[in-house]
Amino acid sequence: MDASNQLKNQHLLWRAGFGPKADDLDKLADRKPRSVMHALWGSSASSVRTIDVADDSLKNMIMGGEQGMGIRRREMSADERKAFQKEQQAAIKRLNLAWLDQMVAGEDQLREKMSLFWHGHFASRTFNIVHQQQLLDIIRRNALGHFGDLLGEVSKSGAMINFLNNNQNRKDHPNENFAREVMELFTMGRGNYTEQDVKEAARAFTGWGATPNGEFQFRPRQHDEGQKTVLGKTGAFDGGDVLNILLEQRATARHISDKLYRYLVDDRPDETRIDWLAGRFYQSHYDIKGLLEDIFHSDWFYDPGHIGSRIKSPVELLVGIRRILPMKLGNDDVQLLIQRLLGQVLFYPPNVAGWPGGLSWIDSSSLMFRLSMPQLFYGSGEIRQKPKDDDDQMMGLQSNPGPDRFGKLRSMAGGRPGQMIRAQIDWTAWLRRFDQVADDQLFPQIGAVVLQTRGGIAEGVIQHYTAAANREELIKKMTIQLMSTPEYQLC
Repeated sequence: MDASNQLKNQHLLWRAGFGPKADDLDKLADRKPRSVMHALWGSSASSVRTIDVADDSLKNMIMGGEQGMGIRRREMSADERKAFQKEQQAAIKRLNLAWLDQMVAGEDQLREKMSLFWHGHFASRTFNIVHQQQLLDIIRRNALGHFGDLLGEVSKSGAMINFLNNNQNRKDHPNENFAREVMELFTMGRGNYTEQDVKEAARAFTGWGATPNGEFQFRPRQHDEGQKTVLGKTGAFDGGDVLNILLEQRATARHISDKLYRYLVDDRPDETRIDWLAGRFYQSHYDIKGLLEDIFHSDWFYDPGHIGSRIKSPVELLVGIRRILPMKLGNDDVQLLIQRLLGQVLFYPPNVAGWPGGLSWIDSSSLMFRLSMPQLFYGSGEIRQKPKDDDDQMMGLQSNPGPDRFGKLRSMAGGRPGQMIRAQIDWTAWLRRFDQVADDQLFPQIGAVVLQTRGGIAEGVIQHYTAAANREELIKKMTIQLMSTPEYQLC
C-alpha cells in the first residue's frame, strides 16, 4: 500500500532534516514531495553563518604561540594553564549547544543534516576550540557542494592534522596515521588499497602541518620530494596529488554513496541502487547535491519499507523533539548530559571512525532513557541516570586513562546526573493542529504525525495512561505517551 502524501513528506523531513515543526504539519498533506524538497534546497542555499562562540581573549591565548598575542602558554603558571583549559572546555560546550540550536531552529535543515553526517564521517577530536570551530565551518560550508573540495579543506584543517598526527609526519620518519585514515575512512574504504600504498602516501603527506591558530602550513624541509607509487601511479607526489588520485578511484564514489544510502535511506544496503548512485556520483565529479537529488527524487526512497525503518540517532531524537514541541530550556546544559547518556556527544566521536549508528544506538539502558525523555521534558523532571564510562563513551581512554583524563573528559563532554530538565513547551501550534479533530479521532491523527511507523499501538494502552481533565490536557498527554513508545525511536 502506497504511503500518503503526509507520510511521504514527514519521511522526507526526517531524512533530509530533523523532522517537521508543528507549524509545518498542515502544509504537508497536499504538497508533493518534490515541492517540499525544492523548498529544502532553497532554504539551504544561502551563505553559511559561522558559529563562533570563542571570545577574543581565548582566541588570543590559543594563537599567542604563533602571533605573539595574549599569554604564551609555555609561560603560564599551573593555575593559569588550568584556567585556560576550563575556558576551552566551556567554549566547546557552547559550540555544542549553539549547533544544536541551529539544527532545531534553522531553516537550512538539509545543510545541517548533511553537516551532521560529515561530522561523523570526518570524525575528529580536539580540545582546541579554534580548531573545532574551523572544522565545523569547513563542513557546513561544503556540506552540499563537491566532495573533493570538502576532502581537501578537511585534510588541511588544524583539527584533522593534529588529531591524526600529521604535524609529526616528517621526511625520513613518516607517520602513517593520516594516510591510512584518508584511504580507509574518508575515501575508498577498507580493502581497496595495500599497506605499501599507505606507506607511500604517508611520504607524500610529509611536511603538511598546521599552526596553533589552525592555518595550514607546508614545511618544505620536512617534505619527502622523492618518487612515490600510490595505487599504481608513480611520481614525486605531494599530499594534494594523493587526494586527487584517491578521487580518481571509483571505490571512493562507491564508499561515500554506500554510507549516505545507509544514513538517508536504510541501514540495509541495496547493492544495485548503491552502484547506480555511485556511478552517477563519480560521473558528476562528486557533486553532493546531485547525489542527494538522485536519492530524494527516486521513487524507491518513498517505499513503505524505508519509512520508519531507521533508529533515530541521539541528536536526531533530541532535535526532533525540540522541533515538533518548541520549548525554552531553563537549563541548556542538560542537553550535554542527554547526549552522554544516549552515546552521541557532538565534537566527541568515539574514535576516528565516528559513530557506527543503527542498532548500536540502542541498549537496555539507553532505550529506557529514550522512552522517558518526553515525560521528562513534559514534567520538567530530574535526570537520575548515570552515564557509562565504557571505552567507547570515554573515547579510548578507558585502557590508558592517564592522570585525571576521565575527570577532564566528563567535564567537557557533559554534566552529572541529578540535573533538572526545566522545559517550557509552547503547545500553541500543536494544539491548533487538532482544533477541528473529533475526540474519537484524536488518537489516530496524533499518532499519524508523531509516528513514522504504521504499527499497531492499541489505543486502549495509550488511553490507560492519559487520564486528563479536559481536551487540551488529553491532546498533550496523548502526544507525550505516543512519543514515549519504542515506535517513536524510528524515523
